Amino acid sequence: MKLRRMIGNILIILTVAFTVYLSVIMLHRINTVVLGNYYVVMFIMELVVCAFFLLLALDIRSGLMTKMKSRAGKAIGWIFRVFIVFVTGVLLFVAGKVCAGCFIHNDEPAENVIVFGMATENGKPTDDLLLRLDTAAKYLEEHPESVAVLTGGNPDESGRTEAAVMHDILAGRGIAEERMIIEDQSDTTIANYKNTAKLINPDEPVVLISSNYHMDRAVQTAKNAGFTNVLRLPAPSSFITFGSNVMSEVIAETLEMMMKAYIWGA
Repeated sequence: MKLRRMIGNILIILTVAFTVYLSVIMLHRINTVVLGNYYVVMFIMELVVCAFFLLLALDIRSGLMTKMKSRAGKAIGWIFRVFIVFVTGVLLFVAGKVCAGCFIHNDEPAENVIVFGMATENGKPTDDLLLRLDTAAKYLEEHPESVAVLTGGNPDESGRTEAAVMHDILAGRGIAEERMIIEDQSDTTIANYKNTAKLINPDEPVVLISSNYHMDRAVQTAKNAGFTNVLRLPAPSSFITFGSNVMSEVIAETLEMMMKAYIWGA
C-alpha cells in the first residue's frame, strides 16, 4: 500500500508539473503565433490528455475508480479504469513512435528535398524553424545537385508566408535561387504534400527535412500522399519546447489513427 501511494504521488507531481509546463508554452504560442486558433484547440486537447493521466495517477494512489460500495458503482469504476488505461497505453505507444522517429535518418543523396515551414512568432522565425533551415542549408551545400521545395503558407501580419521566410534565410546562406521552389499555398502537412506532388515527381527519392519530433508523422503522411521513396533527415529542436511538441504530435497522430480506423470500419 505504501509503495502504491508513493508511485501515485510521484505520478501526480509529474502530471501537474507537466501540465504547468504545457500551459506556459501553449499560452505563449496562442499569444504570439499566427496560428493562434490552432494552438487553442491543441491546448484544450492536451489538457484533456493531462486530465486522463491525473485520473490514472489518482487511481493508482487511492483506488479512486472503485471506491463506490455498490456493485454497479464498482463495475462502472472498473470499466472507466480499463478505458483510461487503454487510452494511456495508446498515447504512450504513439509517444514511443514519435520519439523513435527523432533518431532515424538517411544520408543518401536525392534530387528533391522538402523543407517544412513553421509559423512565425511575432513575425520572427522560431528557433526550431532556424534549426530546420540549418539542416537544409548543410544538406544542399553537401549535395549541389539537390533542389529544395520550401513549403508553408500561413502568412504573418506583414503578409510573408512560411515559405517566403525560409527562402530569404536560405538565400542569405548562399543557396542559389534556382535551387529553391516555393510552395506557399498550404497550411497543413497533408496540404504540403498535395501541392508538392504537383511540383516534383512523387515516385522519385525525396528527402524530408523537419524537426525531429515531427518526422514520424511527416514520413507517414508522405507515404499516404503517394510519395513512394521517402528519405528522412530530422533537424534538431529546442530542448525547452520539445516535450510540448511531442505531446502535440502524439495527439495529431492519435487522431489520424482514429480517423483511419473509422474509415476502415465504415
